[in-house]
Amino acid sequence: MTARTISTDPRTLLTLPLFLLAGCGGGADDGAGEGADAPAAPREVAEMTVENVGFATPESVLHLTDADVYLVSNINGAPLDADGNGFISRLSPEGEVLELRFIDGAAEGVTLNAPKGMAATGGTLYVTDIDCLRMFDVATGAPTGEQCIEGATFLNDVAADSDGNVYFTDSGLDAAFEGTGADAIYMLSGGTVAPVLADPSLGRPNGVASMNGGLQIVTFGSGESYFVAPTGERSGITAIAGSLDGIEPLEDGGYLVSSWGNSAVHRVAADGTVTTVVEGVDAPADIGFDRTRSRILIPLFNGDAVVFRTLR
Repeated sequence: MTARTISTDPRTLLTLPLFLLAGCGGGADDGAGEGADAPAAPREVAEMTVENVGFATPESVLHLTDADVYLVSNINGAPLDADGNGFISRLSPEGEVLELRFIDGAAEGVTLNAPKGMAATGGTLYVTDIDCLRMFDVATGAPTGEQCIEGATFLNDVAADSDGNVYFTDSGLDAAFEGTGADAIYMLSGGTVAPVLADPSLGRPNGVASMNGGLQIVTFGSGESYFVAPTGERSGITAIAGSLDGIEPLEDGGYLVSSWGNSAVHRVAADGTVTTVVEGVDAPADIGFDRTRSRILIPLFNGDAVVFRTLR
């Protein structure tokens, strides 16, 4: 069993299966009698931190609903180094690493340098990698193609809509996290990539979500959120917090957003009201959301760990 840290907090509850507790005092009650087979009640914990398992600069977490597994992208170095050592891990909802290098940039025939955002649609996993959008079979991890973008400097988050169109951002950053002017939002549709918006004034767009008939964008540079209509028009530009990263839509029309500036995850309601739902997470990168368990999945960019928190 892979090593991990589990801490408890009475404010929120996650139930761990018995096999995870066998080695940490979670067996049957000592007074049950010799030969008793009755299982112990599962221990309830509020937070799980999966660490010390080999993650290397984890940037994004994606829940594959049908397979019920989490994918974790690992930059494994600097965000813009074309070093061929990035990888994607498979993680169970119980925190067990199923395959550390499910997709491995060091493997023959695989190109993966510094993987960041991920989205899956139509059996394909889409992953941003510096200046290319790479594609893999979501079940096997085999590479299936790529789209490289001339002039792109920091491709970041990815999202897919219900029609199978894929959207991804260029945060317009260089290795020193200074602006390059390449800020853009792209769409891949029918095998063709075209910019939805491309303008240095976009605020270093990072997280992208397909929702409410368009795209909701959060920015790393300006700390803003705004809506982009299918026509490319921006509206509802709102300052939220410093250095926004990941975004996950919610069924009520709102969304979750992670902030490096606040070391937090915020919930933005459909009416624009902002509340803090997770605090004290250093460098929370491209969050995921497990809707089955109402669980926020938080990669700690600087901590080589992934934190699970229940959304209440």
